[in-house]
Amino acid sequence: MDYREVAQGLLKRAANNGASGAEVVIVEDESFSVRVRMRAVDTVQSAREKRLGLRLCFGRRSATTATSDFSPASLHSLLDDTVAMAHATAEDPCSGLPEPELFSSDAPDLDLWDPEAADLPIPERISLATTAESSALNYDPRITNSEGGEFGHQDARLLFANSHGFTGEYRGSSVVLSVSPIAVDAAGMQRDGWYSFQRRLRNLEHAEAIGHRAARRALRRLGARKVPTQQVPVVFDPDMAASLLRTICGAVSGSSIYRSASFLTGKLGQPIASTTLTVVDDGRMMGHLGSRPFDGEGLPTRRTTVIQDGDLTSYLLDTYTGRKLGMPSTGNASRALGQPPTVAPSNCYIVPGAFSPEQIIRSVDRGLYVTEMIGFGVNLVTGDYSRGAVGMWIENGELAYPVEEITIAGNLNDMLREIEMIGSDLEWRGSIAAPTLKIARMTVAGN
Repeated sequence: MDYREVAQGLLKRAANNGASGAEVVIVEDESFSVRVRMRAVDTVQSAREKRLGLRLCFGRRSATTATSDFSPASLHSLLDDTVAMAHATAEDPCSGLPEPELFSSDAPDLDLWDPEAADLPIPERISLATTAESSALNYDPRITNSEGGEFGHQDARLLFANSHGFTGEYRGSSVVLSVSPIAVDAAGMQRDGWYSFQRRLRNLEHAEAIGHRAARRALRRLGARKVPTQQVPVVFDPDMAASLLRTICGAVSGSSIYRSASFLTGKLGQPIASTTLTVVDDGRMMGHLGSRPFDGEGLPTRRTTVIQDGDLTSYLLDTYTGRKLGMPSTGNASRALGQPPTVAPSNCYIVPGAFSPEQIIRSVDRGLYVTEMIGFGVNLVTGDYSRGAVGMWIENGELAYPVEEITIAGNLNDMLREIEMIGSDLEWRGSIAAPTLKIARMTVAGN
């Protein structure tokens, strides 16, 4: 099927129906996953689908719909339904497509698709999952069980076209390999895991290394205990620092800002964090999972410095939230078919510092090294932050013993200002990445 022809046909019919603006998004994707448990294949799944999203604007009224049926009759019905829905909606002075002059023919090849991953035979995909799990199970006699090893692959093609004359498309892929072993001793069982998530197969960690690292993480949790409630330094490992960064991304999202639903509302251009903190969002990093040549509205992606040396220098915006705030889009529109655009980060990261993780841990006399957080106890309006946590207790600059059934709490205003050390260990295993991070003081609630 010629998707460009399908898109152009819908755009033409939308114009004939009086639409002042129209967008068509077509996504075709193929996914595969295999899960093994205790060295035996548990599930194998494969799916291929295509979907089409349509957005129509009539002045300041708009509606968005989607379908997986590409037959002419279905597409005609979709168009008619979308027209009716748009006329039934209330006017919104900030709705509508971006201005025509903002679109660009610049669509760089960002190395987003891996033919090697697409051509990998199914037995080899199963072997990767099996090897990762077996490496964990064989690592230590105390690893007696497993929640499974899993390999996944996704291959997608996206085409975007609008009534301003912009048409663009790209293809992308991703691969993930993970394992979650269970360790046992006299005190009980503990689970942990490890994963590698990349665009290209060749960039995945070796299956054996993933299994060994997952096993070590599970073993070090054996004998975990609570600690008394106290205020101490807290060190976030890279995954947990990335989780904290996701919260910051939500706080700088234009949708949170214009609703005054963020503790960072009205603070653009002001110091909000330690001068050691710089946060960048970059949608054009070669081969990265959050990269794309254009965003969910067809606007060029770009590099945006969100926090520079502690100062809030930019929000993340799409066209709608930008209009609400009187600012241009930052190229951060994201699109779920059947839904209007929303704001989302692309490749967002904390710029690494000068300290190794070992140096950061050695700087702590007594404190907590966080390796897992539980729950969603974050209030973006006030900045209050409280989450269940698991990790290692630090004594005299060394990881002393595992801890669990505790809560870490603070306020994001204080936490950002009290970032004391930033690690040099930035590692990309997703579209949000951060190095090890030390916050000078938080409340750790336990016994």
